Amino acid sequence: MSDVLENFETDHVKHSIGGLGGHALRRATHMIMALIPLIYYSRGQDLADYVGLNPEQLVSSVVIVILLLEALRLKLGIVIIGQREYEANQISALAWGGFAVALALLISPDGGKTGLDAGLYGIPIIFGLTFVDPIMGEIKRKKQDLKMAIYVGLLTSYAVWMGCHFWIETPILASLLLAPLTVAGEVPKLRYIDDNATMVLFPLSALVILLPFL
Repeated sequence: MSDVLENFETDHVKHSIGGLGGHALRRATHMIMALIPLIYYSRGQDLADYVGLNPEQLVSSVVIVILLLEALRLKLGIVIIGQREYEANQISALAWGGFAVALALLISPDGGKTGLDAGLYGIPIIFGLTFVDPIMGEIKRKKQDLKMAIYVGLLTSYAVWMGCHFWIETPILASLLLAPLTVAGEVPKLRYIDDNATMVLFPLSALVILLPFL
């Protein structure tokens, strides 16, 4: 399975602006994004009220700003610390991640609950991106072993989803079925769509399809 990695560049440090420090910042940013659903579900209404919007409008406004800034960045060919050289000419992982996280917040059903409990689907979907992706990426970078990355990714993803089952009552069926799709979203190497998007969109799409049975 490690042979599969021969076709791809798995050590992104040398292509990251800022070298190892930039790469570390990129990973840290990934994990800090776990705060987004926690803030949204616990304080989203308060933040939205502050700017005269509802929570969904606030999320949409933020992602529109992100996309506009990304369009400007691409036009100017700018890459910042933590980004990779090739992102000067294509949509960045950060923009894809912001777009996907916004969709997860806007689309994931709240089960008629409030507060953090309303994130019974949105939180594990986004946590999958913020925690599984860095772990799998580092294993591929250091070990050059896709099989190991998948196994550890599955273990991490199931820990996230099952943890949310006990924490915020994410349905067990959803946890069992959607956890592998987070990992599946990290495996394919698509030229223009970053895995920051697919790791969210795969389980989110499946959730929409499975929802009548949950």
